[in-house]
Amino acid sequence: MISPPSSGPGAPPGPGGPGSPGGYGYPQPGATQAPPGPAYPQQPQQPTTWTATIGPDRDYFMSMMQRSGPEAAGLNLPAYSPEQQRALVGNQLTIGRRRHSTGDTPDIDLSVPPEDPGVSHQHAVLVQQPDGSWAVVDQNSTNGTTVNGSEEPIQPFVPIPLQDGDQVHVGAWTTITIRRG
Repeated sequence: MISPPSSGPGAPPGPGGPGSPGGYGYPQPGATQAPPGPAYPQQPQQPTTWTATIGPDRDYFMSMMQRSGPEAAGLNLPAYSPEQQRALVGNQLTIGRRRHSTGDTPDIDLSVPPEDPGVSHQHAVLVQQPDGSWAVVDQNSTNGTTVNGSEEPIQPFVPIPLQDGDQVHVGAWTTITIRRG
C-alpha cells in the first residue's frame, strides 16, 4: 500500500489539504464536483401563464340565497352550464354583462346563456400585478364581489391579490377560479 505523501514545501496537498477535497486531486467517494464555469447555463424564463375557469357554483348560489331578500326568490341555478376556460392575457380583463344599448362587451361576458342576473354590466376587473400575479377589483357593483367564500364583499376599487386556486364570486352563482401554470 502506498501512503500519501507528507505535507511540506513542494509536496502535493493531502486529504483535506487546500484545493483538494480527496487528496491527490481526486474527489472522495460520494463527493460531487461542479464543472468549471457556471454551474448551469441560465435558461430564459418563460412567463407564467394564468387561467380562469368560469362557471356556476351550487355552494355559492345556496349561500347567496340564504343571505338574499325576497327579490331572489325567483332565481334558480341553471340546470346545465358548461365551465368556460379563459387565459389571462394582457394587463386587465373586465368581468360583467354585455350592455346591449351600447354594444359594450366585457372580456368575461356573463350575459351569455345562462345569464347571471346578479352580475353588473361593469362588475369587476382582473388586473395583472407587476410580479405577474393577478388581483381582482370590484367596480362598485350592485351585488358586490367576494373571494374564497367570504360572506363580506371586497371594498370597491381596492385591488385584492389572488393566489393560485383562489375563487372570485360574482352575481348569483358565478365563480371564477384563478389558476397559475
